[in-house]
Formats: sequence, C-alpha cells, structure tokens
Amino acid sequence: MSKGKLAKFADMQRYENVFQYPYSVVEHVPFAMQGHWRDQYFHNDHPIVLELGCGKGEYTVGLARIFPDVNFIGVDIKGARMWTGATQALNEHLPNVAFLRTNIEIIDRFFAADEVQEIWLTFSDPQMKNPRKRLTSTYFMERYRRFLVDGGTVHLKTDSNFLFTYTTLMVEKNTLPLLLRTEDLYHTEGIDEATRRILSIHTYYENMWIERGLNIKYMKFRLPHEGELQEPDVEIPLDEYRSYRRDKRSSLTSAK
Repeated sequence: MSKGKLAKFADMQRYENVFQYPYSVVEHVPFAMQGHWRDQYFHNDHPIVLELGCGKGEYTVGLARIFPDVNFIGVDIKGARMWTGATQALNEHLPNVAFLRTNIEIIDRFFAADEVQEIWLTFSDPQMKNPRKRLTSTYFMERYRRFLVDGGTVHLKTDSNFLFTYTTLMVEKNTLPLLLRTEDLYHTEGIDEATRRILSIHTYYENMWIERGLNIKYMKFRLPHEGELQEPDVEIPLDEYRSYRRDKRSSLTSAK
C-alpha cells in the first residue's frame, strides 16, 4: 500500500463526516445511528439523499452545494477515493454532507424504514456478468425499499449502453413510474433548468467518457413499496469496453 493511501486512511479515521463500517466489521458491530441520521448527525429534519458508489464524492459534494437544505450521504467501499470528497466537504464547511464507507450489498443495515428520500447511481459498474451485482437490479431494489420512502426517486446517470438498457427493461417489466429518460443527456431539449443544473455536475469518470465521445445517459424513476419485482428476461448487447481505455475481456456479445 502506498504512503499516500496510508495517509488518506489516517485522515479518514479522524474525519467527523466519515463513518467506516466495511462488511467484516458491521457483521459484529450494530450501527447505532440507523434511523437517527437526522437527529444524531445532521441535527435537522431535512430530506436524506444517498449516492451509492460515490467514488471520489464529486456528486455528493456538488449536490450539497446546490441544495443546502438537503442532507447528502456518499457511500462506497473505496476509502482512498472517498477521501477526496470528504476532505473537500470539510474544507468547505458543508454541514449537509456525510460519507459512509461500507459494502453496498449491506446498505439496508444503515438506514431505517422511510429514512431516505432519493438515491443517485452515478456511473455504476454495469456488472454485465452478474445481474445480482447491478445497482439497478431487483435484488438491490428490494434492499432500497427497506429504507426508501414509498415512491422515492432513483436516479441513474451512466455511459454504459448495457446498464441503461437493462435498467430500462427492469423499469418497464415492473411498471415503475418513469419520470425522465434520455440517451443523450447533454443534447436533449426540454430539460428544465433546475434539472440541467444538477446533471451538469461531472464526475472524474464522466469527463473521461465525454472525452471519448460517449453519450451520457440519464433516467429517473419512482420505486413504490408494493408489488413483487421481476427481472427482465432479455439478452442485451454487451458494452465494447470494460473500463477507461481498456477493452472488455469476454468473448460474449450479449447477456441478460
């Protein structure tokens, strides 16, 4: 491990806006603030919005700047990346920002029923080989239902044709209320100014995708509590790349 990472991890241990509960720890330590984020940390009754897979935390911090009357929590397992946003939030004295370092597979252990109003998924790994690992899968939607208010909003912003198509099919299969969908975010007319201002926040990876000439896709939909969720049973063409400047390894051309 590099000295830079060690220094960042040391910072994270003392940051008051960071809570670290990786899977190996939370198995044995209950999270006492579950259901009490507002009164024990934020000290207000404002809505709570999560960014799952927040990476460097650009979206979490960017949204907090735009909406001072909303509480934002960035969630990721990569502490060295999260350090960037956590440090920025402290330096800018943003009281409406927190970061939670944990595995998203156990995200429902940290929030109580109806404690969260919205979820942002920004440039999530498409997980083309394993549907259960996709953050827009019904597997995760069921987890989100445990703490998201009834009809709470889920936002997806992605460069991945595969993930966007899969999520579209999942929404259609389960007749989830679709609020907005565009396959080319920055060349779509009719998006209101407030929404465009939010969507103009660029992550580190988004700038890479834009440099490559890739379209940025966006959708938002509501997630009601009622109804049994079903996975779409459709073959979807795989993305031609795996990550920035790296080709995909699989010889397959499609997956469900």
